[in-house]
Amino acid sequence: MTPRTLIVLGLVVLALAWAGPLPHLVPASFTAHMALHMSVVGIGVPLVAIGLAANAGHVAFLRDTRVLPLVVSLLDMVIVWGWHAPALHHASRNEPLILAVEQASFAGVTLVIWLVAFTGPALLGALCLFFTSMHMTLLGALLGLVQRPSFTGHAHGTAFSLGPLEDQQLGGVIMLAVGGVVYLSGALTLVARALRRSPS
Repeated sequence: MTPRTLIVLGLVVLALAWAGPLPHLVPASFTAHMALHMSVVGIGVPLVAIGLAANAGHVAFLRDTRVLPLVVSLLDMVIVWGWHAPALHHASRNEPLILAVEQASFAGVTLVIWLVAFTGPALLGALCLFFTSMHMTLLGALLGLVQRPSFTGHAHGTAFSLGPLEDQQLGGVIMLAVGGVVYLSGALTLVARALRRSPS
């Protein structure tokens, strides 16, 4: 696909995610909240970022191989895990403005991490995405394998006729299936790119 096609597809995914039914289902469903999260950080923004990266190699700060990859990787983990802390999660599920701030922070850090990964050295970018894949996989597993709901005060699962625990577990599975897999695939793509460029 051309960079322009990737950008357009990513923007379409983001438009469907934010203007579609998911935001309205968030107060009643952890699954909807996670589907919205993964639509943004696992599909929409990565497509946009990969498309932009094709013409962003000249941007000096994106090619900083000393500090930036580590900083954005850690920042991504802090933002993702932070918004899943009970207090912030509760606020994002109940206040549209807080949900908008959450979504903006997800989109912003995801855009930077994928731009850094696809404009700098391929192996370093692969490490960034692999690290992100690992912490998303861990969080998804924790959410999906617990035996009691981690978040209270919501009408869990009413949008999909699920109980509170099943609602959370399905959300965890979505995070594993989309977040973990997409970021790992991105990392493997960059490893393959590095191997193709290495001298024989």
